[in-house]
Amino acid sequence: MKKFAPEAILALKEALTHIYWTRKDIQQFVYHAIDNKMLVTTIDWANSTKEESVSILLNRMMAKQNVYRDDILRLFDAAIHFKDFNHLKRWDDSDRLIKNAKNAVEALKEQTAGYFEMKEEKERAEKRRAAYQAMQKEKEAARAKLSTIKDSFSRIAAISDFQKRGYAFEAFLNDIFEYYDLDPRRSFKILGEQIDGAFTFENTDYIVEAKWQKNPVNAGDLYKFAGKIQNKLKITMGLFISFSGYSSEALKVDGPGIKSMILMDGNDIMAVLDERIDLTDLMYRKRRHASETGEIFLSVWRIL
Repeated sequence: MKKFAPEAILALKEALTHIYWTRKDIQQFVYHAIDNKMLVTTIDWANSTKEESVSILLNRMMAKQNVYRDDILRLFDAAIHFKDFNHLKRWDDSDRLIKNAKNAVEALKEQTAGYFEMKEEKERAEKRRAAYQAMQKEKEAARAKLSTIKDSFSRIAAISDFQKRGYAFEAFLNDIFEYYDLDPRRSFKILGEQIDGAFTFENTDYIVEAKWQKNPVNAGDLYKFAGKIQNKLKITMGLFISFSGYSSEALKVDGPGIKSMILMDGNDIMAVLDERIDLTDLMYRKRRHASETGEIFLSVWRIL
């Protein structure tokens, strides 16, 4: 255990003696700064000068560093961070008292600078390490959650009934949207319309159409979905997800509602599950491409 330098202890004595003018104030300052408060009560503050009282206090602490080491450090820390000297203004010759107190604190800082800089750096390093560990735990939890979603996808792929697989696919997509914090809403009906899901991405509301069928989605499916989008607020967009892709005719469709949607296929979903791209990054790239070119489908292979 490294011992305290005599010069540092002398500087601490000077600082404690000057930052307060009365023995009572110094006694209270020390009492609240350290944990072993009983030590403060063993000193006859009333019948000793403040210099004598502070010297007795520190000498006793230094004689048993194994017991009082942490309290000595607390006194150092409290003294070097002492900044408010306004209480000295009520005494005669306050300008001199304040100047002496500030000089004593600065001298203490010079004596302890190296130690406390290392101490503070150690504390910062510990905080960084704790933050890193917390981040790693979050990543591990995220990986576990994504692994569960991948397992559910494998089960969905094994379903032979197209209708059952379609419903399971909707639930799977909702889990994906939730994983990426898109505030999803599961399938619902409004005014006779079936909406497979909804979510919010970058302050824009999206409604979802999801299909996993044998054949690629045709133009009629896109026009039907466009009608659902047009019945909503103008700021609403649509995300059509067809695991089996789209017919060549479907990719040529045009119209007001058509330009308010973007398309995803099975390759997009697999790229997200394989962690080759985040869903949010994929959404952003697809939407930007649609805004710049008018093409509502951008294959993930053109992004990666």
